[in-house]
Amino acid sequence: MIDPSSSAADLVAHLRSLRSETNIAGMKRFGIETETALGISNPDLQAIARRVKKDHRRALTLWQSQVREARLLAVYTADPKQLSLDEARLWCADFNSWEIVDSAADLFVEARLLPLIREFASDERESIRRTAFAMIASAAVHMKKEPDATILAYLPLIESHATDPRNFVKKGVNWALRNIGKRNRSCHAQALVLAETLCESADRTARWIGKDAVRELTSEKIIARLKG
Repeated sequence: MIDPSSSAADLVAHLRSLRSETNIAGMKRFGIETETALGISNPDLQAIARRVKKDHRRALTLWQSQVREARLLAVYTADPKQLSLDEARLWCADFNSWEIVDSAADLFVEARLLPLIREFASDERESIRRTAFAMIASAAVHMKKEPDATILAYLPLIESHATDPRNFVKKGVNWALRNIGKRNRSCHAQALVLAETLCESADRTARWIGKDAVRELTSEKIIARLKG
């Protein structure tokens, strides 16, 4: 039985008891790094996180286990009020899978570690650069009370990295642009201008990012939601 008093070792042992070889094989098809995976789904991990509650010190220990599921549980149970810039940097240096990047990006935004966005964008490592744009995508959705100017200030960063052809970076840049555009009508107009500019780029990756963003941002569904 696991509960809020469970130690990191207790939780890792519990996770190992849930190992599923079938699920591990399935994860590979989605580009998830499975070398240390146990095959536990994210919804199941989130359910475990709700049972054991937040414990920042325990989360830091869980991260050190290097087990995929333990690291995701660390992200889900870390205390954003206690997470420091240096702790986030240490975790980021270990990133090796897009799903952990994207989950951690939500935590970093909740912790208001926004100075990391530009720092991570300038890093040449694929996973770390993706983290920057996953954070922008998350901030555009979750930081509802933040002035639009804060979010729109990332458009030049998106433009400057739109030529990075690496799969997880270009998809992260595209995701950030689309989420800014879906934030509200004001952000939509400026994001769409950038998307249309990228469509005309001489760079293949930038054109893909622009065209995909234009496709979504001009869809009937998005236009109707923004008008509503």
